[in-house]
Amino acid sequence: MASNSDSIYYVLTKLKHHPELIKSERARYTNTVLILFSDELKIADSSFYFPDMRLMVNRLSNDFVAKNGDLLDYFFQRTNGGAKVYHDAWATTSHLPQDHLFMLELSYE
Repeated sequence: MASNSDSIYYVLTKLKHHPELIKSERARYTNTVLILFSDELKIADSSFYFPDMRLMVNRLSNDFVAKNGDLLDYFFQRTNGGAKVYHDAWATTSHLPQDHLFMLELSYE
């Protein structure tokens, strides 16, 4: 099974390069961005990483943050915050089957 970081990397990369998949995106608070995207996107083990009507919260590893800083920075710029840096990143995911959407919220600390 792929690691959660692999799945999050895949989703973030896909959404960055194919913004047409995004159905809604909004900055929440000063350190988060919420992204809703089509559940037609094929994600390995999606039922595990994007559980139906439940939230799954994962702290992205320091290695993941260091290795994928440019990708995380791309979404960090979409928050309402004035902060220039962050040290930790969290991914909250879910599947909203009635709306045919996956939810991904990135939180930066």
